[in-house]
Order: sequence, then C-alpha cells, then structure tokens
Amino acid sequence: MARPVVHTDSVRQELLAAAADLVDREGPARVTLRDVATAAQTSTTAVYSLFGGKSQLLTAVVDDGFRSFRDSQVAAAPDGLRALGLAYRTWALEHQALYRLMFGGALAAYADCRPSPDAAADAMEPLLEAVAAAQSAGTLLVAPVESVATAIWGQVHGLVGLELAQVGSPDTDWEAVFASALDAVARGWGV
Repeated sequence: MARPVVHTDSVRQELLAAAADLVDREGPARVTLRDVATAAQTSTTAVYSLFGGKSQLLTAVVDDGFRSFRDSQVAAAPDGLRALGLAYRTWALEHQALYRLMFGGALAAYADCRPSPDAAADAMEPLLEAVAAAQSAGTLLVAPVESVATAIWGQVHGLVGLELAQVGSPDTDWEAVFASALDAVARGWGV
C-alpha cells in the first residue's frame, strides 16, 4: 500500500510565493500549474492536493496577500494613523508582486479568483479602528468611520501605486513625497 503524500505548510507557502511571482512576471494566462510547481520545486500533485486547481491557487495567493498585509497593519496600529500609512508603503514595496495581484485586477479578469470577502475586509479593520480611536480622542474630524478610512486608504494607495509604477521623474524621492502626503492627510482630516 502506497504511503500518502503529506504536503507541509512550507510547501504551501512556496507554492503561494511562486504563483505570485510567476503571475506578476508572466501574467495569469501564461502561467501553468506545472510552472508553479517547478518554481516551488514540487509537483503538480502538491498543487492539486493543497489547493484543488489553478483558480483556487490564485484565490489563495490573493487571500494570503491580504492576510500578510493585515498582519503588517495590526503591528503598526498601536502607533496610530501615520504608522499605518508608513506600514502600508513598506509592505507594498516588500511584496510588490502580491500588491499588484491584490489590487491590479489582472487575476479577476482572467479567472474567478477575487479575494475572499473576509480576507479583504479584515485587512481594512486596523485602519477602521485607528480612525474610530482618533475620532474618539478628538484628533480626527467626525464623519462616518468607513468613509474617512476609505478616503485615507485611497490617498495612500494611489501614491503607492504611482511609486510602484515609477510614474514621474526618475529622481523622485518617493519616501519624501510619501511623508509629505501623510502630513497632508493628517492636516486634511485633523481637527
């Protein structure tokens, strides 16, 4: 009797990282499960055992990205809104392939692999909590928490997107631009 193959969490993580990288470089239509398995130094059987198929693998990649992003936001949250903005940029720069997959829409156009609603919603929770806390402390304009959080997220997200796309002058000091933008967000929403 054959011994069942056990695929560890490390194999799962390797497959997620390989899939994110390959899809980012090659585009979702050109990436096969064999490509992903080869890049992760495992077999397509591991992909099918752990995920079920390509669509489920791609969904898992996006969900994993949102969980990782959320973890970075949770770690920054005790230091307030500015720290959340800085953590947002840092995470995006450190995980560029995942960031593009999560927010670029390329996967959704190719396969049914949108993030799980809970994964995406959980990623925004630290920002919602920080906005509510700042409003309670009297340091942020009182308006619907979700509206304020979404507006702040949009401003930060837009600037990070420009930086990753390298829009603008080649000698742009993105760190300084981002710091100035966070200052402007604080002035705009502060009381």
